[in-house]
Amino acid sequence: MTKKKQTPSSIADLGEFGLIEHLTKDITIRNKSTLKGVGDDAAVVEAGGKTLVITTDLLLEGIHFNLIYSPLKHLGYKAVVVNLSDVYAMNACPKQIIVSIGISGKFSLESMESLYEGIKLACERYSVDLVGGDTSSSVTGLTISITALGEVDKKRITYRHGARVSDLICVTGNLGAAYLGLQLLEREKRLFEEDPAFKPDLTGYEYVLERQLKPEARRGIIEWFQANDLTPTSMIDISDGLSSDMLHICQQSGVGCRIYQDKIPVDSSTATLGNEFLIDPMIAIMNGGEDYELLFTFPLDHHDRVTDNPDIRIIGHITDAKEGTYLVTRDGNVVELTAQGWNSLRQG
Repeated sequence: MTKKKQTPSSIADLGEFGLIEHLTKDITIRNKSTLKGVGDDAAVVEAGGKTLVITTDLLLEGIHFNLIYSPLKHLGYKAVVVNLSDVYAMNACPKQIIVSIGISGKFSLESMESLYEGIKLACERYSVDLVGGDTSSSVTGLTISITALGEVDKKRITYRHGARVSDLICVTGNLGAAYLGLQLLEREKRLFEEDPAFKPDLTGYEYVLERQLKPEARRGIIEWFQANDLTPTSMIDISDGLSSDMLHICQQSGVGCRIYQDKIPVDSSTATLGNEFLIDPMIAIMNGGEDYELLFTFPLDHHDRVTDNPDIRIIGHITDAKEGTYLVTRDGNVVELTAQGWNSLRQG
């Protein structure tokens, strides 16, 4: 009897985080120096009496960025910042980065100098050392891989899994701008492709464009935590949308949550552009991603200390897991959170 051939499983159906979980679920940690492996913003290891955090990110042309509207200097800067944001999300201070790139024949020496100009600028602004890397040829355009290393007092390490019932849910800055900035860039790209003589006028959109093309990591918040002897119970950076990243904290902490729509900070330019595109800013906030703000929890008795910082907003609270994970809308309806952030593995 002929054995029926099994149909290959679709990676896209799993999504990025589902794939990571599937491939790493049976990994065994063999070294005592490995304090945290897969499953957080960064790995945590002990080395030479210090506690180090290590994270890496891969950016692929045509998947994570489009060079039609991404200046190489901005791209180099952003590639560093998104890694530093993961280090800050562990309540750590970044110290070094390693940069590896794959380059196709279409790139000139001058273009690579522009890329590294942005990388060096990020290192200067965040007091980080570029200590090595690798370079290779590529047949698919530009690939950038950056590994960031940071240090943290072992007592201050903040994971995703520490949230407790009644904790306050807090975010920095405002949300949704990066996604709408991307929608604006994509619209201008389409208009240019239809008419190469088209000249975009992006006056008035500077804020949302900068949030997409040249984001900043929340170094100041981590320094403020240290200066005020505060340590969040859990933390993550918002790279995949508020909904997905809140679910990461809840699932790994074994808790539920209530987030209140009227408490979520939105910049006026984000709301204005959302109206122009007929996109509810909440879609950008919950599912857009790339804001690189920090999402964290604190005990309820820290309320007054947290609200002393004007860059922090309390948007909800942690509940028992059996109460579920919900967004409470302005009109009092409750909507279950779903992980609908961007899936780089999805085809089409």
